[in-house]
Amino acid sequence: MTRVLELPALSLVVLVGPSGSGKSTFARAHFAPTEILSSDFLRGMVRDDETNMEATNDAFEVLHLLAKKRLAAGRLTVIDATNVRPEDRAPLVAMARSFHVMPVAIVLDVDVDTCLSRNDVRPDRQNSRAYVLRQHGNLRRSVGRGSKLLEREGFRYVHVLDGAEAIAAAEIRRTKIYSDLREERGPFDVIGDVHGCYDELVALLARLGYAEGAGFRHAEGRRVVFVGDLVDRGPRSVDSLRLAMRMVTDGTALMVPGNHEAKLARWLRGKNVRVGHGLERTLAEMEHVDLAERERFATFIEGLVSHVVLDGGRLVVAHAGMKREMQMRASTAVREFALYGETTGEVDAFGLPVRADWAAHYRGDATVVYGHTPVLEAEWLNRTICVDTGCVFGGKLTALRWPEGDLVSEPAARTYFEPVRPLAPPRESGLSAQQAEDSLLDLGDLLGKRIVTTRLVRAIGISSAEAAAALEVLSRFSASPRWLVHLPPTMSPVETSAREGLLEHPAEAFAYFARERVADVVLEEKHMGSRAIVIVCTDRDAARRRFGVTDEDGIVLTRTGRRFFDDRSVEHALLETLRAAIARAGLWERFATDWLCLDCELMPWSAKAQELLVRQYAPVGVASTRTLDDARAVLALARANGRAYPELEARTAARAASAHAFVETYRRYAWPVGGIADLRLAPFHVLAAEGAVLAERDHAFHLDTVNALVAADASGLVTATRTMRVTVGDPESEAAGTRWWEELTAAGGEGMVVKPLANVVRGGKGIVQPALKVRGPSYLRLVYGPEYDRPENLARLRKRGVGRKRALALREWALGLEGLTRFVAREPLRRVHECALGVLALESDPVDPRL
Repeated sequence: MTRVLELPALSLVVLVGPSGSGKSTFARAHFAPTEILSSDFLRGMVRDDETNMEATNDAFEVLHLLAKKRLAAGRLTVIDATNVRPEDRAPLVAMARSFHVMPVAIVLDVDVDTCLSRNDVRPDRQNSRAYVLRQHGNLRRSVGRGSKLLEREGFRYVHVLDGAEAIAAAEIRRTKIYSDLREERGPFDVIGDVHGCYDELVALLARLGYAEGAGFRHAEGRRVVFVGDLVDRGPRSVDSLRLAMRMVTDGTALMVPGNHEAKLARWLRGKNVRVGHGLERTLAEMEHVDLAERERFATFIEGLVSHVVLDGGRLVVAHAGMKREMQMRASTAVREFALYGETTGEVDAFGLPVRADWAAHYRGDATVVYGHTPVLEAEWLNRTICVDTGCVFGGKLTALRWPEGDLVSEPAARTYFEPVRPLAPPRESGLSAQQAEDSLLDLGDLLGKRIVTTRLVRAIGISSAEAAAALEVLSRFSASPRWLVHLPPTMSPVETSAREGLLEHPAEAFAYFARERVADVVLEEKHMGSRAIVIVCTDRDAARRRFGVTDEDGIVLTRTGRRFFDDRSVEHALLETLRAAIARAGLWERFATDWLCLDCELMPWSAKAQELLVRQYAPVGVASTRTLDDARAVLALARANGRAYPELEARTAARAASAHAFVETYRRYAWPVGGIADLRLAPFHVLAAEGAVLAERDHAFHLDTVNALVAADASGLVTATRTMRVTVGDPESEAAGTRWWEELTAAGGEGMVVKPLANVVRGGKGIVQPALKVRGPSYLRLVYGPEYDRPENLARLRKRGVGRKRALALREWALGLEGLTRFVAREPLRRVHECALGVLALESDPVDPRL
């Protein structure tokens, strides 16, 4: 007859039995190979011999380490060892408790003769009869004739299989953890601590759309989740509890217990409890409640689970909160934390325990909604939010709508109970809880090897060395980290052209997008300036509210996160001019925002590039032109004296022409800046606004928005970017695009950028390049030197590869967009910085920056 052994889906299963009892065979029959940790196998791993008893200590050290890693990751783990002595089992029980999982013992109680005969026929076993007899004796002393001894050791489930037939007939059934309600998708309305404020609860339910006449059902199928503490302090605790019980019974609500319900349940069961903190008011109401209903109250409360995990694991609700490592686990410690939170052991001036701020250190992926500690306003902090807004103390009753994230509140009719400790006043800085927490970054969130998951590129690896290099830049050179919500990617060049005298040509760009089946592309003039990310807010209040910056209203950043301007007055004037243009273009209203993030080109070169001009380009230009001009003069004098060297003259003249062309090229990129009148700003992407990531919109949207901004600017600062659309695969259209590039570069322009019209395109091998740059012959002199276009130099340069550069560009683009997405979603700054740091880390890659 089959015997079903139930065990929690997340548990530490300890097999108990002497050598030869069939533990390994049983484990292989009922568990996945990856779930089983065998002491015999690990002895073989460390000593190449499973029977080498000298390897036992090392094997068990490895076994315990692997078990801890699996339990930390939330994976069921099976310990396949004899485990017949209490001292062998004790550390396993302690380990299960430390990871808040259930320890389960499955005893294989086989008669000693069977164990001995099995060992005799196994060539890999050299166990003496005395050894097996000793193990069997230890088992008898541990188990006796039942499971009580093992239960006293701490095993929550004990299954004793008596004999080979019982073992063969056993069946394992894994049961869900009670808190695992991931299949419940919602939508939900999570309501904070009611504390007997029944009238406010009914009014809030009406605000949320629950019809009282229909039994508090919602027309759209929404359900309430009560965070506990419906009773005590307020005037109608019994009615509040009745309402919650009715909704839970009807399936229109879920509830987790609060510490006040837990205390009430103990009183209802006749336990001796200390009456205080508002319980006396509930007990006064209970005098009018009959015994049958009291029994229903007690049964209902005792049946509540410490916390619930909902919506595929994205939402966790617990009365006092829930640490990441406790979610969807079961132990006394988990229940205690869910009911009471965590304290420091200290007592404040009001005689109340000082609570540890677990939410400040929370790093989980799930959102945790809780109550217990009343606050004036519900605020997000590290994906947690407290919705106890002190209704009973004269505040309000608050609900969080999930998944929308909106807060809905009903103000208290009056103060029903004076708090012992006043609710915390607003922070003097005016910053939100998240902004105040983000004022100091944790190195643990930034350093070390990490994998960053993005929507466009599944996993981007950052080495510890790259992270350290990025942190060096971030800590020494960058602007305030609060502004670093996006860093732009590097841009990949086209493949090398085989055309005579050219290194790059539009044909290769068109061919790339044709291979990726991109039909329409946009050609954008590449301005002769520096990449700039501009964040502009309507005013300082907007900057404080959204970015946590209290003394600025915007910033201009380089592509590596540094301030573009050392002179703040120039930056201020640029932002003021841009802000006025945005207002005249109606973009604040169009995007319903008080801030915008723009991707731009700023002319002339940045101060860093100007410094490069002085240190690198100008010396090369001056030295080469003067030397070659002098050489030409000497050759001319020689010719005048009858000593002509025609080949040398021609070669020197060509080299001099290249040197002068080099000088003319870099001079176009720099001019004196006395103020904003000398600057030109060319926006080409509207990256983000409040509540919206705009970067992934097609280029038609970006061009229309930028053109409106250019038209609204009366100062001449905001400059248009010339563009052209090309149909890939259409010879006439491609030829027109090529002619346009030739005109731009012939006039001394840098070149152009070719982008898919749709912007984000997925090809057969993943994301298609968002842009390819096609630079002109003149500009490439700055990249590769004055004489790069000599045939022998071009032959060498044509061997360059663009694969690594393109891979780098895609990863940086994915990180940049992910950072924007996280910021717009109001994720903690550490999550946004993970992306900005990732871009800086990848920039430390020794890929040729000139490509």
